[in-house]
Amino acid sequence: MSESLIIALGSIVVISLLCQWLAWWIRLPAILFLLISGIVLGPILGWFQPDKIFSHLLTPLVEVSVAIILFEGSLSLNFKKIKGHLTIVGNLLTIGVLITCVASTFLAHWLFGLPYSVAILFAVIICVSGPTVITPLLRTVKPKANIANILHWESIIIDPIGALLAVLTFNFVTVYFLHPSLLESILLFALHVVTSGIIGLMVGYFCGIVLRRGWLPEYLQNVGVLAFVLFAFTFGNYFEEGSGLLSVTLMGILLANMKETHIEDILDFKESLSILLISGMFLILAARINFDNLHAVIWPAIIFVAALQFIVRPLSVFLCTLKTTLNLKEKILLAWICPRGIVAAAISAIFTLRLQHYHITTNSSLVLLTFLVIIGTVVFASFTAKPLARWLKLSAEGHQGFLIVGANPLARKIAKVLQNNGFQVLLSSLTWENAQAARMEGLPVFYGNPVSSHADRHLDLIGLDTLLALTSRPDLNTLVALHFKREFGENNVFSIKTNSFEKEKDDKPSTNIRNKYTILFGENVTFDVLNDLLAQGADIKTTKLTEEFNWGNYQSTNPDSIKLFAFDNKGKIHFFGSDVELKPDKDWQIISLVPISP
Repeated sequence: MSESLIIALGSIVVISLLCQWLAWWIRLPAILFLLISGIVLGPILGWFQPDKIFSHLLTPLVEVSVAIILFEGSLSLNFKKIKGHLTIVGNLLTIGVLITCVASTFLAHWLFGLPYSVAILFAVIICVSGPTVITPLLRTVKPKANIANILHWESIIIDPIGALLAVLTFNFVTVYFLHPSLLESILLFALHVVTSGIIGLMVGYFCGIVLRRGWLPEYLQNVGVLAFVLFAFTFGNYFEEGSGLLSVTLMGILLANMKETHIEDILDFKESLSILLISGMFLILAARINFDNLHAVIWPAIIFVAALQFIVRPLSVFLCTLKTTLNLKEKILLAWICPRGIVAAAISAIFTLRLQHYHITTNSSLVLLTFLVIIGTVVFASFTAKPLARWLKLSAEGHQGFLIVGANPLARKIAKVLQNNGFQVLLSSLTWENAQAARMEGLPVFYGNPVSSHADRHLDLIGLDTLLALTSRPDLNTLVALHFKREFGENNVFSIKTNSFEKEKDDKPSTNIRNKYTILFGENVTFDVLNDLLAQGADIKTTKLTEEFNWGNYQSTNPDSIKLFAFDNKGKIHFFGSDVELKPDKDWQIISLVPISP
């Protein structure tokens, strides 16, 4: 028993990692690969049987994992960040959720024969989307920035809100089943909410005070917060069984909004832990799916997903975007992308186990139905959203946006030229002085390391597809080039050379750094050379080629200028570089750094 349990846990970790890596490589939601792995290992091959392996530990394992997942999700619900997204996103999170819940309730009751109480629970569960499925889709589809931002923020905020609504609904459903009197159910439900709320808010507040006043050393803070979460969950369940999930969700929301409480490191730790737990949970849940009743629900499920996709979501989007600046094509694409996420599956699993515990039976399994909805919406969006975006001409592919690492004077000059020519730019700076200077010049800037875990959470790459590494540090330039090569593609990663580049190459001849990116502006043009010229008064100038003044004339009349990049007659940008041979023609604009005359 113990050996099989250890083997199962080790296998879950390894398979989860492989699925997450494969999803990152192919740029599809990891949920697809986790689902396939779980179904193949469980129902199909019978190698992985969670109920047999974990036995009586299965329920507490699932409950604790879901509690940590919900806490991590609720930490992202910062009300200050939501204020800037209260138009269309706010409508989708209120009116949209209400429309989806009402329509899904009636559809679930009609198609699956669920009692209205359980149908409501199911409807609330499938409202949850989440960034774990939306983010990979946005990277693949690459819709225009306004659509991408709406979907991005909707997924982030609906995760904790949807989970909170689901927990509240579940508590009411279980109370109502155990106490059929409506008045008694309402009173007991209110008691559950009040008890859970007090416990979650008290534990969360005390945890915040501990973090704010530094009562825990830094190396114990992550473990300490995890201990507080488990305490809130256990304490909540002790007083009111099933209330622990609500306690940890409220605890996370409180911590996310407490002043002077720094939770960045905790977010990074909890996010890593949640990825492991979510992946493992999804494998376990997929392996537990009972396909015996699949033949009875497969066609109703297809009808349900089709109604959700083509009636409910479009109705929700069109009502939520009335009197907004979105045009018809943008509304269609926004309505098309509505995949359901891993959190929905995890919540449905714990609720199914609880319903079985209370001897509440339904004609269909909540887990199976939820998985079918997840499969349908994720697969549909994954394979159709990108062609639709292209057909509607709402794809940002080909519309270059630049992530510029460095906010020094050279980087700011180049960024300003790009911005003035209609390109989206975002600078990243490790120094506060350069970041402030960039903001004063009207340039958007991210203050921090672009390859840090903080950047993974806060660096918004929507609309960006090209990297320019323009710092004086060859190690940082190489690091960011390697980091973003997979994100942007090798042909869209450029870095400037530095005077220390050759020395570094001589010290480490086995490291073929130059093959990692295209060197900007040529082999003999270094950051130090350009920086010195700018300090001496050189300026970036634009020259347009004509039939009379062609490329040859330009080269002969500007022998000392350093050619940086050029815009062709269609507005596309071309960088001069070590591996680039450009032949500018009529109506091209040449951007170069022109030294001052001696």
